Amino acid sequence: MGQRYNHLSLEERCRIAFLQEAGFSIRQIAASLGREASTISRELKRNKGSTVGYKPGWADDQAWARRWHGSKLECQPDLQRHVLEHLAKGQSPEQVAGRLALEKITPRTSHESIYRFIYAQITRTNDYRWRLYLPRAKSKRGRVKKTRHSTHNIKNRVSISQRPAHVEDRNEVGHWEADLLHPSKSGAAVLVATERVTRFVLLAKQPGKHAEPVSVQLNQWFSAMPKSLRRSLTQDNGPEFALHHRLNDRLAMPTYFCDPHKPWQKATVENTNGRLRRYIPRGTNPASFSNDDLQLIANRLNTTPRKKLGFRTPAELFLPQLNPLHFKCESTFPPARE
Repeated sequence: MGQRYNHLSLEERCRIAFLQEAGFSIRQIAASLGREASTISRELKRNKGSTVGYKPGWADDQAWARRWHGSKLECQPDLQRHVLEHLAKGQSPEQVAGRLALEKITPRTSHESIYRFIYAQITRTNDYRWRLYLPRAKSKRGRVKKTRHSTHNIKNRVSISQRPAHVEDRNEVGHWEADLLHPSKSGAAVLVATERVTRFVLLAKQPGKHAEPVSVQLNQWFSAMPKSLRRSLTQDNGPEFALHHRLNDRLAMPTYFCDPHKPWQKATVENTNGRLRRYIPRGTNPASFSNDDLQLIANRLNTTPRKKLGFRTPAELFLPQLNPLHFKCESTFPPARE
């Protein structure tokens, strides 16, 4: 347990001023007050005026002014404005803090300070809208484990256990993961594809959980890419991926499937789904957003700095490898309309 330290009182500061004026040494003053000599020395150095010398009233005011117990974001409005603007764009506290450090912007703050600031505002104002600045819009940290229960017999299915081991290392661009996100229990869905190394995201609205349109969209995306950017695709065992073999037949692109009831084996796209839920929460009416809206969301995700990328963005890593003239299909990367 650390040593407890009591701050000097105004009465003690008055005595320090009196004894110093009387010619007492620092050690003599410290012995008179029952304090360490270093405490008296530090007090005289930190709270002495450059022209008036040591004055107890002024010294006491200086000491109290330095005792700021609130968040850095509360006393620095420019920093607070910068952080809140980027949180409102969908960036997490860790991404905002990491980007500040990467760009060497001062003043800067840590992700933990940002979380504490948001929670402090909720407590102080009792306004739970502050939680909307956080990635999962929760007042408490933690995740709820979700389990999918679908298993299907899929033609030419290849298990993820047969996927080359080097794919797991994320050292080679071009390995993708795909999933179908359902805003509500029925109706339209969102096809999500994420590149494992750069975390670049492709989104497209689908009429439902049907294999034909999913297959068409995947072929459209990957046929527009050079072979080096479409090395493999991993998905779960949902019926929407039943026509996966068309990628093998038409593009010679290997496809792999997670083990039953283990969607976390495609963790990259599952993480993307979690980010998408901020824009498309569970229970959202699919008619309330269009495919164009999805492209704006994809643009935001692709231009958001990521910790795993050294706080660079997926677009900064993926797009330089892509010939724009080659990628003529809907790329989910239009100019942002903000």
